[in-house]
Amino acid sequence: MDTLSYKTISANKATVNKEWVIVDATDQVLGRLGSKVAKLLRGKYKPNFTPHVDCGDNVIIINADKVKLTGNKWNGRVYLSYTGYPGGQREITPAKLLAKPNGADRLLRRVVKGMLPKTKLGARILENLYIYEGSEHKHQAQEPKLIDINALN
Repeated sequence: MDTLSYKTISANKATVNKEWVIVDATDQVLGRLGSKVAKLLRGKYKPNFTPHVDCGDNVIIINADKVKLTGNKWNGRVYLSYTGYPGGQREITPAKLLAKPNGADRLLRRVVKGMLPKTKLGARILENLYIYEGSEHKHQAQEPKLIDINALN
């Protein structure tokens, strides 16, 4: 057996091939959509996935305002944040967050950020996410391809 033919291939910044993909969020469940988008951003669907390299795709989410939640999660779930001052704990529900300006962007970004690594690499990966409330986006020059998010595992 030739052991030299079984070398592990590790991707680096020069050998990574990043693509542009569009995901339609119409009638998609928020958490399931978020986990699949996080895996796309991280590059886990690619055969040359390397944990310490940004080898994922650039993801464009359209129709983000048409995402849905099951059960009573629109008003039952509470997101907490803290201002840093005494008594500065704030809470907001997904329904209130979606009603604000850029609410769909903030809601989806929050969900996907929670599913990425809490490191500098995770922060850089999150910059590859573009969220739009309507069906129009400004990335036609990159020639993104539309993928069916339900076909992914």
